Amino acid sequence: MFELKPITRDAVPRALEKAERYRLLNEPSDAESICLDVLGVDPDNQKALVMMLLAVTDQFEGFAVDAHRAQDVLQRLKGDYERAYYAGIISERRAKAQLKKGGPGSGYVAYDGFREAMAFYEKAQAIRPAGNDDSILRWNACARTLIDHPFIRPAPEDRVEHQLE
Repeated sequence: MFELKPITRDAVPRALEKAERYRLLNEPSDAESICLDVLGVDPDNQKALVMMLLAVTDQFEGFAVDAHRAQDVLQRLKGDYERAYYAGIISERRAKAQLKKGGPGSGYVAYDGFREAMAFYEKAQAIRPAGNDDSILRWNACARTLIDHPFIRPAPEDRVEHQLE
């Protein structure tokens, strides 16, 4: 096979800039690759971990990307706020991918995903740093999606009548 070539620690800031650019160019797999290179020389680099999590979740809609990859990165984030906020991002993006995919019951599955995201955002909001309202912005975006799209709703409860003996 191939042996990957390591980057130098001095190249990390520039590499992260490139990863951000690739994300903005809608090339998330390239951004993820760069983050893996950065993490190869600086395994606890929080900026690289966040960028990688975002790059992985960027791929939810286009590829059959396993959400466990994003969850694995999430566990490596150090702060409680960051873990709650980015858990919300994962849930929200999975919900959006489900909507885009469509199919029977997709509105129900998406609803559950948005509500899960909103719960994570509420948790993040309670412990957010001063001046950081990102979790509120994301919660509001989820709420607006649910308000504006009535087909995204909870699944009906199965009502099975049991006969008395």
